[in-house]
Amino acid sequence: MGHPTGFLQYERQAAPYRPVHVRLEDFGELYTAPDPVVLKQQGARCMDCGVPFCQSAHGCPVDNLIPEWNDLVFAGRWREALARLHRTNNFPEFTGRVCPAPCETACVLGHTAGDPVTIKAIEHAIVERGWAEGWIVPEPPKAESGFSVGIVGSGPAGLAAAQQLRRRGHAVTVYERADRVGGLLTYGIPNMKLGKDVIERRIAQLKAEGVAFETGVAVGTTVSASDLRARHDALLFATGSTRPRDLDVPGRALDGVHFAVPYLADATREALGDGPAPVQATGKHVVVIGGGDTGTDCIATALRQGCTSLVAFELLDEPPADRPSDTPWPRWPRILRSDYGHEEAKAVFGADPRAFAVMTTGFVEDDGRVAAVETVEVAWETGRPVAIPGSERRWPADLVLIAAGYVGAEPDAVAGLDVPITPRGTLDAPTTTYATDVDGVFAAGDCRRGQSLVVWAIREGRDAADAVDGYLRQR
Repeated sequence: MGHPTGFLQYERQAAPYRPVHVRLEDFGELYTAPDPVVLKQQGARCMDCGVPFCQSAHGCPVDNLIPEWNDLVFAGRWREALARLHRTNNFPEFTGRVCPAPCETACVLGHTAGDPVTIKAIEHAIVERGWAEGWIVPEPPKAESGFSVGIVGSGPAGLAAAQQLRRRGHAVTVYERADRVGGLLTYGIPNMKLGKDVIERRIAQLKAEGVAFETGVAVGTTVSASDLRARHDALLFATGSTRPRDLDVPGRALDGVHFAVPYLADATREALGDGPAPVQATGKHVVVIGGGDTGTDCIATALRQGCTSLVAFELLDEPPADRPSDTPWPRWPRILRSDYGHEEAKAVFGADPRAFAVMTTGFVEDDGRVAAVETVEVAWETGRPVAIPGSERRWPADLVLIAAGYVGAEPDAVAGLDVPITPRGTLDAPTTTYATDVDGVFAAGDCRRGQSLVVWAIREGRDAADAVDGYLRQR
């Protein structure tokens, strides 16, 4: 490393988010511009640790060359840092915004001598510098292979695969059922966490490289999967894990009870100028059921829409503040984390909005609409939640958002191709080949591995592209 004692001289310092009272006034991105001097210092904090667990299996799913680009930032060699970053990650501007940064929890510095290196912030800064300087340009193939590949789904897995395959000379068409490209990136992650202009500039690059996009194509409805397979030499499904986990409780069908992602998608459409969202939190008592990233995004969106009150239920116990013994370093620990939405709710209502170890038991009706949520506290015994007698409670609610996760891919998309479905509801394709039992048909991302991270989707898209390319070259 260029500064072997930098970790002793500099403290961790990440660029802050915009002030809460400012960012709650709009749907603009949270982030502020980092100080180049501070970034140089943060790059200097990367240790000559010998074994960089940040880029191990427990650290970075795409195997980012983290120590290398940290040192290049310290040395002021930003363009080389960008080249290193792009060597393993097609879209570092996505991961630099939305990834939970397992690389940082696996950082040796954080384990042995203080706070971890601000890896995520440095990644974000490198790619933004690349866009600002004009270093990121289309890279079309030098020769055409003569093969055609269809990709179903334009989320992070589909986009990564599309770029990799196109740069190897294959004709690539991406099919997306929504009106805009981006899948989860566009309609699952709100604008304040991932600005849609950030996605659009990457899509423009892919189009300039020769990737074709067809929106409004619902495979299994407007076109059959077998028709697409006949149209292309290979077909890759990257449709995501899009079947939401529902609640089988009384009152579920009441007006005012909604799944989270359609609510977030409509809020995004409104922010993009498509007209008012049909479901608004303005003046309502909002209950969010689910404690993951999507639940946090619902919290933040409801706050911006002007909700009257807000609570978020988490079925699991409140995590400890420090790393528990059952997830030793460098594994990702389940600890109590406060995300941007929690910080905003504290500023507005004076308290953390989360209620832990709470199970929803039913919804209360008032003239066909939800008026309250009934819950009970639970204790976890042998891995199962057990209701605590006498802990029943009723919470006022005009709007309930279910953000309880996803249970697999939508089987209609592969109807007619006889692609096997696993007991988990995912498309059956091994990690070694990403190939299904149907010749020339592949699967990658959440539709194959189950609900996961954007960074894992990118990794799977890249690996699946290798598998598809190998299949085509052997024909």
